[in-house]
Amino acid sequence: MAGILLSGCNGKMGKAVTLNAAATDGCKVVGGIDVFAQQLSDYPVFASPSLVSKDIIEKTDCIIDFSNPSALAGLLEFAVANSLPAVIATTGLNDAQINMIKNAAERIPVFFSANMSLGVNLVCELAKKAASVLGNSFDIEIVEMHHNQKLDAPSGTALMIADSVKEELENDVKYEYDRHSKREKRSKNEIGIHSVRGGTITGEHEIIFAGHDEIIKISHSARSKELFATGAINAALFISGKPAGLYNMSDMLR
Repeated sequence: MAGILLSGCNGKMGKAVTLNAAATDGCKVVGGIDVFAQQLSDYPVFASPSLVSKDIIEKTDCIIDFSNPSALAGLLEFAVANSLPAVIATTGLNDAQINMIKNAAERIPVFFSANMSLGVNLVCELAKKAASVLGNSFDIEIVEMHHNQKLDAPSGTALMIADSVKEELENDVKYEYDRHSKREKRSKNEIGIHSVRGGTITGEHEIIFAGHDEIIKISHSARSKELFATGAINAALFISGKPAGLYNMSDMLR
């Protein structure tokens, strides 16, 4: 039985992971970390990693993080100090924080993905293939939609898709987030990324390849948070017992 220490356990995604783990054979949430240290389930909750009790650490096989970027440094320090694998599923991380993840992965196994959905990662592969075939003859735009409580824009998933597409293009590609102040034609070496926030939209991503007299679209629609929770739990089971290193969804799907 794999023991999971859940960071951000009282948030929306934390609650989804808790429910999903309870229905999954071979794993159990043994403890939680949340700035609001209220116990909402059958495991103890601690306000910070430094307060996690020794007995919970001993029961932990992997950490799953669905918290806040501001908590990342302390969580990684805790994971490294206790030699615990970590699944980092928190979004909105900056370059410095991503470097923290890479540094931690030199000492412990770390699974990091901007999106824990199998479908989204398949969309990335399809978008890469489309970009390699269509090349620079099609204009590429990405539209992402999320609920009105999401803090980061564009989404980490939109950037993950854009990065995947960029790998296949020959030109020096730039990302265009805002055209309202520009009075000029669209350049051929840009990928437009657009964010929509409203209501309770779980997550919608669409990649548009616009060519001469034809349009190709690849899209993914998330209908609940459960698929992200499932992906994170599968990632935790996957890296438990793995050597130190940085892992992602492609590694798990091989």
